[in-house]
Amino acid sequence: MDQESDTDRLGNFLGGHFSNVNLSSVLFTHRVDNRNIWSAPGLTKPTFEEAMKQEFKPAKKGDSFGPSWTNHWWKVSLTIPGYWQQYERVQFEFDPGCEAMIFSTDGTPLQGITGGYGGDRRVEYIIPAEGRKKGTHEFIIESSCNGMFGVPWNGDTIAPQTSMNRYFSLASADLVVPNQEAWSLLWDFTTLREIIETLPGNTPLQNQALVAANEIMNVFNKGDATGIARARKLAEGVFGEGWEAKGAAIYNEGAKKSQIWGIGELYSNCHIDTAWLWPYRVTQQKVARSWATQVDLMNRYPEHRFTCSSAQQYKWLEQLYPPLFKLVKDKVLDGRFQPVGGSWVENDANMPSGEALIRQFLFGQRFFESRFGKRCETAWLPDSFGLTGALPQLIRGAGMNYFFTQKLSCNVFPHSTFNWVGIDGTQVLCHMTPVDTYTAQATVGDVNKGVTNHKNLESSNTALLVFGNGDGGGGPLATMLENLRRIRAVSNNHRELPPVSMGHSVEQFFENLQTSSGEGRKLPNWHGELYLEVWSIKKGNRHSEILLRDVEHVATLASFHPKHKSKYEYPKQKIDDSWEKVLLNQCIGMVYEDAEKLYAEVRKDGGKMLEDAFRVLFPRSMALADQMDFAPVPEQKYFAAYNTTFFPRRDVIEIPLVAIGSDKSLQSQVLQTSTDGKTGYALVDCANGGTLGLLRPANNIGDNTFPVFAYTNGSDHFVLRNSSVQLTISKGRITSLLDIQLSRELIPDGMTGGLVIFQDHPNYWDAWDVEIHHLETGRPLEFSNIAVVAEGPLRAAVKAEVKYGKSKITVTVSSVKKNSRSLFRFDAVVDWRQRHEFLKFELPLNIHSDNATYETQFGHVQRPTHKNTTWDAAKYADLSEYGYGVAILSESKYGFACQGNILRISLLRSATAPDADQDQGEHQFSWAVMPHEGHFLDSDVPMAAYIFNSPLHGKKSLFMLLRCLSQDPSIYDSALKSPFSIKGGKNVFLETIKRGEDDNLGEKSASKATATVVLRLYEAFGGHAQVQLHVASHINIIKAFATNLLEDDQSELKVSHVNEGGGASTIKLDFRGFEVKTVKLVLPPGAPPPRVDWPSVELLI
Repeated sequence: MDQESDTDRLGNFLGGHFSNVNLSSVLFTHRVDNRNIWSAPGLTKPTFEEAMKQEFKPAKKGDSFGPSWTNHWWKVSLTIPGYWQQYERVQFEFDPGCEAMIFSTDGTPLQGITGGYGGDRRVEYIIPAEGRKKGTHEFIIESSCNGMFGVPWNGDTIAPQTSMNRYFSLASADLVVPNQEAWSLLWDFTTLREIIETLPGNTPLQNQALVAANEIMNVFNKGDATGIARARKLAEGVFGEGWEAKGAAIYNEGAKKSQIWGIGELYSNCHIDTAWLWPYRVTQQKVARSWATQVDLMNRYPEHRFTCSSAQQYKWLEQLYPPLFKLVKDKVLDGRFQPVGGSWVENDANMPSGEALIRQFLFGQRFFESRFGKRCETAWLPDSFGLTGALPQLIRGAGMNYFFTQKLSCNVFPHSTFNWVGIDGTQVLCHMTPVDTYTAQATVGDVNKGVTNHKNLESSNTALLVFGNGDGGGGPLATMLENLRRIRAVSNNHRELPPVSMGHSVEQFFENLQTSSGEGRKLPNWHGELYLEVWSIKKGNRHSEILLRDVEHVATLASFHPKHKSKYEYPKQKIDDSWEKVLLNQCIGMVYEDAEKLYAEVRKDGGKMLEDAFRVLFPRSMALADQMDFAPVPEQKYFAAYNTTFFPRRDVIEIPLVAIGSDKSLQSQVLQTSTDGKTGYALVDCANGGTLGLLRPANNIGDNTFPVFAYTNGSDHFVLRNSSVQLTISKGRITSLLDIQLSRELIPDGMTGGLVIFQDHPNYWDAWDVEIHHLETGRPLEFSNIAVVAEGPLRAAVKAEVKYGKSKITVTVSSVKKNSRSLFRFDAVVDWRQRHEFLKFELPLNIHSDNATYETQFGHVQRPTHKNTTWDAAKYADLSEYGYGVAILSESKYGFACQGNILRISLLRSATAPDADQDQGEHQFSWAVMPHEGHFLDSDVPMAAYIFNSPLHGKKSLFMLLRCLSQDPSIYDSALKSPFSIKGGKNVFLETIKRGEDDNLGEKSASKATATVVLRLYEAFGGHAQVQLHVASHINIIKAFATNLLEDDQSELKVSHVNEGGGASTIKLDFRGFEVKTVKLVLPPGAPPPRVDWPSVELLI
C-alpha cells in the first residue's frame, strides 16, 4: 500500500472535478421546485401575523432580494407525488444564500436555515410524515438578508461594511428525495478520512481506516445501487458490525468512563453573540432560528443535549416567539435543553462595575428560576476577553460552584482544569476546554485534541468538547451528531481514540470532575485575574451604572418617607427595565446605534425616577441639571447637594447664573464667576456620606481653604497651583508636577507628560487587538493656544488646543480650592478624525516600583510595570513607592498601563473594521492626576476615584443631585443625616442601597406587605476589618440578615439598638480582604410609622 498516494486519493470521492460520477452524484433521487414571496418594507421586522396579512407574489430560482438586513417572507405550498411514499425521507431544500426560518402555518418556528456553502450550511427541511401521507404540505419561510456573520463583502468576517446594499439570490427552493444510504456513506467516509488525517501514521486504526476508505472508493459505482451497501459494509469493519442499528444506545457500550464529554462529556452549544456584526433585532431572529433547529434535532437524536446561556435571549424568545418558547421550556423541564451561566447575557467581565456583575447574576438566576423552576450551577463565559479576579466570589455568591471559559486559549495558559482563586480567596472549579474553541465541529481531530492538548492529565483526564456553530448562532448540525456516533462506535472497539459520551449535563461533568479530583485538591490553583493579553460605548455604561445606583439609593429612602402625601411607590419595574438595558449592553459585542439608543432611554427614565424621588424627600425643590424638562418651582432661596456616596466630600460646583437671577441669598453662595459670566462657582460641604450637603456662603469659607490660582509668564509657561501641588505646562508639555508641601518634583529631569499619539496597526483583529509594537511608535503632541480661563479663588484653569492631522483636541486643565482630595482635572473635547492611530495621555514619574495598582471590581490588583501590556481598570491606576504615589483617575476610560515609570491612560482609537467609522466625531471625557502622600495602601485614591465618578452636577440630565430649595436646608439635613454609615474601618465601602427583590410592592394590606432594604458593602484595600454598620433612627429595623447575592437569607445578624423600643441601630460586621457582603434589613410591615425627627412640609401641587 502506498499510504501517501492512497491518502491523497480520498479527496476525489466528494465534490470537486469528479462530482458527476463520485458519491456527490447520487445524494438525491428526485428534485422539483415552487414558491411565492412578500418583502417587508425597509428594515422592519414584522411579526408572523403581520406578514400573513400581506399580498404575496410568485418568485423563482435566481431571483435576487435585499438589500442587507431586510426581511422577506415566502409561502410554500407543496404537492408530493404519491409514489414518493416509498422513500425514507422527502425534504424541501431552500437556499436563499442567507439566514432564514421555517414556520408552520400557525406561526410556530420549526427550524433555522443557513444558506450558502460554508460549514454552517443547513438548507434542508424534512417534510413531516403526515404531509407525505396527505400528498400536500404548506409552510412559511422568513428569510433575512444577512449571513451568519452579518454582511461581509469579501469573505473577511470583520471587513468594514461600506455599503448596505447587498442583495442575495435564491439558489434553490426544491422538493427533493435524498438518497439516505448515500448520505450515510458520506458520513461514514468523512469519519474515516478524519481518522486517517488525525491519528499518527502507521498505527493500526489509521491503517485500517485508510484501507477501508480506499476499498469504498473501489466498490462505488454511480450506476450500481448495490455498491453503496457494499461500501457501507466495509465501513463497518472500522465502526463495528451493526453499530448503526444501535442508534443512541451506541454510547452505552464500550468504556464506562469517558474522557471527552459532550455536554458534560461532549457538550453541544450554540454561542450567539448578543450583538457583534449585527444589531439586536437580528440576534432575536438568530436565537429563534438556532433554538428551533436544536429542538428539531432533539426529536431525531435522543442523545442530543443542548446548552445555552443568556437569560436575555430566553426572554426575547418568550416575548417574540411564544410557541417556540413553550417547546424550549418543555425540553428544559425534561433535561434536554439546558440553561447555563446564570447571567443576563454572556457579559464582558472587565468593563462592568462590581455591582453590575452582581446584577448580571441576580437578573439571570431569577429569570431562570421564575421560568424553569431552577437556577444554574455553572457560570459560563466562553468568549469574554479577560476575567476579573472578583468573579470567583461573585459566582459563589450567586449560587454556582463551577466555571467554564475558553477565550484564554489565545494566550499560552498553563492549565485546562484548575481551581480559580479570586482576589478575596474564594475559589471555584474551572475548566477551559483543551479543544481551544467553543465552536468545535465535532470532528475526530476535535475529540483527539481534548486529550492531546489537555494540560492537566496528571490530575484530571476528562474534557468538555463544546461543539456547534457559534458566534452567529446555528448550533450543532445533524452531521456533527452523526459523526459523534461513529467516533463513539470506533472507540468502543479501538483504544486509539478517546471515548466520547453524550446525554449528560454540564453540571454532571463538573460533579464528576469534582469527585475524581478529590474535591479539587488534586488540581492546581490559579490566583487572581484571568487576563487575555490580546484583546481588550464605555462612557454610556459607566454613567448608566452610576445613575441607577443613585436612583435606587434615593428611591429607597423616598419609599419609606412617612410624611409625603403622594402615593409614591418604589419604581422597581422601571428600575429593572433600565438595568436590563444596561446589562444587555454589557454583552461581549455591541452595536453602537443600538447601545446608544438604550443608554439614552436609561438617561431619560433614570432622570425622571430620580426627580420623582427627590420631590418626595425635598418638597418644593427643583434640580439644576441644565436640560431637565421640569417646570421650575418659584421662590427658591437655597442651594444644596445630595451626596449619594458614603464618603465625606467638599466640592466646587458649577451653578448656572440664570437660575439665580437677582436673588441676593442665592448670590451670596456664589464665590466665583466664569469669565463669560454664565457660570457661578460655589463650595459645597458634605461632612458625611449619604446625606445633604450645604453650600458655604462667602463669609464662611474658612482659613483651611487655601485659594487656587493660575498664572502665565505671557506665552509658553503656565502654572496651576493649589495648597498642595503645582502643575507647570511649558512649551506645550507638562514639565513639572511639584508637591509644594514636601518640595518634591514628581516628573524626572528631561522628561515631559501630556498627550501622545501612537500608530495602531493590529495584525488582524483591528478593533480588538493592541499589539505590543505600537508602543515603539509614540509621538508627543504639544498644547498650543494656551490661555488662562479661570484665575481662582475657587477654581483655576487653563485651556489648550492640539491640532493633529484632521483632528482637534481641546483640553481644559483645572484645579480647585483645596477640598477633600487635591488633584488636577483634565476635561477634553475632541473632534476625532484619525484612522489607525491611538491617542493616550502619559505622565513620567519620579517613582520606582515593580508593580502598579489598578482598580478592579470590589478591589484592586497589582500588575508588573516591566510588562508592555494595556490593562483594563475601572476608575484608577496608581504608581506608588514607600511614602508617595500618583494616581490617574478616569470617569469613562478603561485602558491603563504603566511601563517602567510612565503611567498612561488610553483615550481614543480609530480602527476601521468591522466599523469603518469607529470613534469618528466628537467626544467629551475627563481624567485627573492625583498625587498623594503615602503608599497607595495608605491613601484615599479609591475614595477619590469613587467621588470623581459621582459628580454632584452634570450635563444632559445625567446627574440631578444639585437641588434648589425654597426652605431652609437645615430642616432636611437634621432629618436625613446619613441613614447608613460605616464606623471602624475606612477600608469598607457601602456601595449599594436598594429595596429587596422579594418586597411585594403595591400590596394593599399593610400586614401582608414586606419591606426590606438591601445594602451591599465590600472591603476595598485587601485587608481585614471589623466595622459597625450604623442605621439612623428614622430607619426602623426589626431584623437583619446576611444574604448571598441573590438575597437568599444565610444567617441572622445581631441588631443592637441605642435606645430600647427604637432609635438608631448598629450591626457588627467582619470582613476579610476584598470580601463582598450583602445585608438585608427587615422593616415593619407596611409604611413605617411617622417619627418626630422627619420634617413636616407640604408637597407643592
